[in-house]
Amino acid sequence: MGMGRVVAAYGNMVTVSFDESVRQNEVAYIMATDGTKLKSEVIRVRGDQCNVQVFEDTRDIRVGDEVEFTGDLLVVELGPGLLEQIYDGLQNPLPKLSEATGHFLKRGVYFEALDRAKRWDFTPTAKVGDTVEAGAVLGSVPEGKFQHQIFVPFNFIGRAEIVRISPKGLYTVAEAIAEVKDEAGQVREISMVQRWPIKIPLRQYQERLLPDQPLVTGCRIIDSFYPVAKGGTACIPGPFGSGKTVLQQIISRYADVDIIMVAACGERAGEVVETLREFPHLEDPYTGRTLMERTVIICNTSSMPVAAREASIYTAITIGEYYRQMGLHVLILADSTSRWAQALREMSGRLEEIPGEEAFPAYLQSRIAEFYERAGFVRLNDGRTGSVSVIGTVSPAGGNFEEPVTQGTLAVVGAFLGLTWARSNARRFPAIDPLISWSKYLDQMRASLDKVDPQWLAMLKDAQGLIFEGNEVKKRMDVVGEEGTSLADFIVHLKAEFLDSVYLQQNAFDPVDAFNTMERQAYTFKTIFKVLGMDISAKDKDDARDIFFRLSALFKNWNASAWQGEDFRRYEAQINEFVRG
Repeated sequence: MGMGRVVAAYGNMVTVSFDESVRQNEVAYIMATDGTKLKSEVIRVRGDQCNVQVFEDTRDIRVGDEVEFTGDLLVVELGPGLLEQIYDGLQNPLPKLSEATGHFLKRGVYFEALDRAKRWDFTPTAKVGDTVEAGAVLGSVPEGKFQHQIFVPFNFIGRAEIVRISPKGLYTVAEAIAEVKDEAGQVREISMVQRWPIKIPLRQYQERLLPDQPLVTGCRIIDSFYPVAKGGTACIPGPFGSGKTVLQQIISRYADVDIIMVAACGERAGEVVETLREFPHLEDPYTGRTLMERTVIICNTSSMPVAAREASIYTAITIGEYYRQMGLHVLILADSTSRWAQALREMSGRLEEIPGEEAFPAYLQSRIAEFYERAGFVRLNDGRTGSVSVIGTVSPAGGNFEEPVTQGTLAVVGAFLGLTWARSNARRFPAIDPLISWSKYLDQMRASLDKVDPQWLAMLKDAQGLIFEGNEVKKRMDVVGEEGTSLADFIVHLKAEFLDSVYLQQNAFDPVDAFNTMERQAYTFKTIFKVLGMDISAKDKDDARDIFFRLSALFKNWNASAWQGEDFRRYEAQINEFVRG
């Protein structure tokens, strides 16, 4: 542990002189004049001085104030008790902070991330005499519906022999539940809690596998047209007010995963408060219990210190990687990566680095790639599989998808779900534009999709072609008018609008239509293709419009009917009769 002195301060960037060695990304505490210890991180070392970014408001910091270097990197605590928690970007539990300081958080107040008083029912699976290494499982404790596994610390070096392991019973996370003797003959105690640096990927697995299983979200336009794979990545760019946050909340509720990680990195405080109020009351559609039981929220609003915003996204994905080590499937929802990138830009400016495009740092794309590359579908050392999927939103100013954050994200993600003002203003929700969105996972998931329906990809190709053809007709109609369009072209336009209306659009507030299983999506898709294959014998354009209006009304009622229920069968019979007639 070394000491230093403040020599300059600029916003949350403080320059510190030191005598002993200091390393990059080391955690330091600045002793402010008012007596508080402010947590910070070393982000540049130059000679006998270093720059540290402070995770708090830097008022009352003066030249000459003491700085204490801890020698540790910025880490998170991993162990039982993470689920149902609401943390800030530094993994401070916000409910505890609120109890201690009131509604207005004070500087320099930090709490341990895991409850040291709660006792967990530990069941050992390893035994005395076993040889273990980093990441080996010693036992488990129940956490919600999961068996939370207790590991040998992931930073353990070499192999060791278990010389003592606690019997089944109740223990706190800080109590030693095992002792191991390492290769040097030194005996080390192991507890349920361990620490891991947030900016170093957790790679305790055999190999990364090709993501080939669909991440079912229940949203038809995503699952059918632009699917995301388990262990894959996707981005949801869109202008402000186009529905990015609502879409992420819908995905978080219905996604076919075990653990949900919500990282509000720089989101507006009002939207975060809405999330915090709603999540504890949302029902988990898979268990019937509260969704919060398998959720962790990392909350760092745009009104919080900018440096903590940059850390929050790494905190979330590190906790996600930890649960992946248990053979679970984890979904990270980052909202919004644009504000995370803005934090990088602000820090880069204070470091006086050479700016890149739009003043973002020149290494912006590398940082974006490093983050998304931590997603993946992996085979663990014991043969099980687990995954971390990442879906990040991007908030391009003015809806301009050519700006650096969007372009840097598109270069590394596997699916692009572009939201536009045109669809949002037309109340076509979710406002994912089928003309600009895409997914790279269709081919590698072919085997999985064929199990749902062998004709899935063929139907999808035809449907996408119809959407584009209908858009071309719409463009011509905007120029020459409806009267200048042939009846055949007008019917193509109506078919594309019909597909959009009854399949690509979805009512997120309808208890039935909000979530569609893959089986129901395939069934609905095939029924729609019966309609699209109809030879429409309309007398004129008004007659054709009336036909599709009545069909759309039938399908919307069908979508709102319980799967295979009485109403579902009744509307299906009416649709089939319409097609035959």
